Order: sequence, then C-alpha cells, then structure tokens
Amino acid sequence: MVVTVDYRTPDVQAAAVSAPALDVVRLFGAAGPTGRAADGGWTLRRAVRFQWKKYALLLSRSARVGSKRALDVTVALALLVALAPLFALVAVLIKATDGGSVLFWQTRVGKRGREFRFPKFRSMVPNAERLLASVLHQNHHQAGVTFKLKRDPRVTWIGRILRRTSVDELPQLWCVLTGQMTLVGPRPAVPREVAQYTLVERRRLGVTPGLTCIWQVSGRGDVPFHRQVEMDLDYIHRQSFLLDLKLLVLTVPAVLLGRGAY
Repeated sequence: MVVTVDYRTPDVQAAAVSAPALDVVRLFGAAGPTGRAADGGWTLRRAVRFQWKKYALLLSRSARVGSKRALDVTVALALLVALAPLFALVAVLIKATDGGSVLFWQTRVGKRGREFRFPKFRSMVPNAERLLASVLHQNHHQAGVTFKLKRDPRVTWIGRILRRTSVDELPQLWCVLTGQMTLVGPRPAVPREVAQYTLVERRRLGVTPGLTCIWQVSGRGDVPFHRQVEMDLDYIHRQSFLLDLKLLVLTVPAVLLGRGAY
C-alpha cells in the first residue's frame, strides 16, 4: 500500500481546496448553481446582464466609429472632386506670386502621438520657417504653447485671402480620405507644441485629429490655448455622429464670417 503524505500546511491545503469553490461562488452566488445568491439577488442573471451591456457598448462604439469613417470618406471624396477647379486656380495664383511651391508640408502629431505629413496651400513666403524665430516674440497666445500672430509679415497677399476663407486648409481633405485625420476632432499640433503638453493636455492625442472642432467654430485663433484644450476634451467626452454633423454645419458660417482667422 502506498501512503501519500501532503506536506503542505493546513492553510495552504484549505486554499487549494477552496479555490474551485470560490470560482463557483463568483459565477453562481453562495448558494451554488441554482442562481440564488446569499443576498437574495440573482448573480447569474446580473452577470449575463453585465455581459450584454458590455457587448452593447462595444457594438455602439463600433457603429459610431464606422458611421464617422463613412462620413469622412464620403464628404472628403465629394469635396476633393467638386473643388478641383478651385484647387487649380489657387495653385496658379500661388505660383504666380513668388514662383515657390504650391503646397506647404509640415509634420503634425496625430492619434497616440503618431506623426504624419500635413499639407496646406502655402500662404507664406518660401523661407517662412527660417524667419519664425524673428517673430516668436509677437505671439498673440500669451501661454506660449501655440503660436498665433494677427499680422504676420511672412504671409503673402494671396495667403491672407486663403487664410481668411480657410481655403489654405482644404488639402487636408486628402489626410481625411487616407484616415490620418477626420472631419471633426481636435486640430493636430506640431511636435514642438506637444513637447510642452501637460498630462491633461495630452489627452487630446487620444483621438484622430480633425479638420474642424468646437473651438474652430467658437472663435478659432481668438480662443486662448487653455480654452482650446477644455473644448477639445469636452468634445472627446461627448463625441457622437450627431455632434459631428452639428459642428460641420456650424463650420460653414464660421468660415464665411472669418472671425479669428488670420
């Protein structure tokens, strides 16, 4: 006869025996698989309800993301085709002004900190980036994180028109079409600005950057940086398909009035 001796201490033995029992209690409640828990509730039913709510939430989020992407592709593609003659005219005017490049490409920070190339119709002189240091002290945003200058001497005559009407931003529709940007979302920042972000401000990087946003229809460049952050975080918290449609509609009069565009 073989005698098996368990060298584990009594408390370890008890824990080993009780572990499976704890799993049953967690799933069915203290009274076992009948579903009746010790507190009189239906633990199994609660677990099922919880799982259904979780799946419903995931389905709702997937539907929102899918509808947002469908809106992005539809609108971006339609505008790129419809505005092609305008793009050609703008390209000719920019080229005729100083002979420089039509597009200005810049590195911007997107979702989760991923950098991407960001196009605009060039509205400044060709060496604008090299002249930046000479005008930084005139920054309209006193916080110093973002840079805005009402009468930037680097802007060309055609550039002022493009900025006033936001036509300079239209090439970003290509970024919307490729998925690097979305129609509605926090505006993408340049790396030097993101380097100064606090942990709270970095929450803006949790979503795909957009072509327009809440503060774009609420004063644009006149909105101070801290308010921009507050509005962006508010959008992230409340984002929905209907809110996106509302902001897209509000963008039209904001562009036509040109308040805060410089």
